[in-house]
Amino acid sequence: MENIKLAKESLNKVIYGKEEVVDLLFTALFAGGHVLLESVPGTGKTKLAKSFAKVMDGKFNRVQFTPDVLPSDVTGIRFFNPKTQEFELRIGPAVSNVLLADEINRATPKTQSSLLEVMEEYQATIDGETIKIEAPFIVLATQNPVESNYGTFPLPEAQLDRFLFKVDLGYPSKEEEKQILTTYRTSDPYDSISAALSLDEIRSIQEEIKEVTISEVVYDYLLDLVHASRNHHEVELGISPRGMLALMRATQARAYLQGREYVTPDDIKSLTPYVFEHRLILTMEGSIKKTAEQIVQEILEAVPVPVEEGAVTQ
Repeated sequence: MENIKLAKESLNKVIYGKEEVVDLLFTALFAGGHVLLESVPGTGKTKLAKSFAKVMDGKFNRVQFTPDVLPSDVTGIRFFNPKTQEFELRIGPAVSNVLLADEINRATPKTQSSLLEVMEEYQATIDGETIKIEAPFIVLATQNPVESNYGTFPLPEAQLDRFLFKVDLGYPSKEEEKQILTTYRTSDPYDSISAALSLDEIRSIQEEIKEVTISEVVYDYLLDLVHASRNHHEVELGISPRGMLALMRATQARAYLQGREYVTPDDIKSLTPYVFEHRLILTMEGSIKKTAEQIVQEILEAVPVPVEEGAVTQ
């Protein structure tokens, strides 16, 4: 846990006032999930992703997505080498430990879909050959809000469902921006970041998290939220079984990071917005009147929170 604390401190020196976002990144990493960072340009999405990769002693690759990026630019390609007169395999940047998919919504749907297998199955198929991606593996994708851009391609539902969390960075406060000015005037804290977590440590934590217990009461609370999302009259498509499992694993990771061996209802309630909002498909009428964020809050208010003492009892 000491190394996790050091890693968090390093990130908080680079991106001010985003402690909750940093916690979510580590929660996703240890839960084996991926994160979509969304905010207006210039709020530190790419800087945060690069800094997060730097505190891990693993392989980091970055893809700057544009409309002319091809699927083979992401996963790899088999090409003919005229010198050797043989076909050679060139593995793409997707085979890594941390993949920064920068401005992912600027890529065409065909290129976006090249990440589906990578994110879900930890492998890339190149001309019929399957290349395994060793854990830990996390995709950190950034995108600007679709409505503020020209030439963007909204991520399809199947792609969004493979992101554990969608996180909006937002603008920092005036006090935080003053701290940014003071710090960055003479140096860039990113340059002083060093690896604090080894890959073996991360793999070990990922296995330990699976042992975090969940009581029947907490299971029922999680399921009540999932089914409430499907039965809401302004929701066309609610949370899928994949989303349900994602929330379970995320809450186990959160409990572990807080030093507990069990999941509480508060773990569920705290992470539900980050897991649900990008997965909900609203009806046409619902999308006119409300946002997914508002719908999730309605669901959280409608579903009773179980008594914590009962939730902890095994």
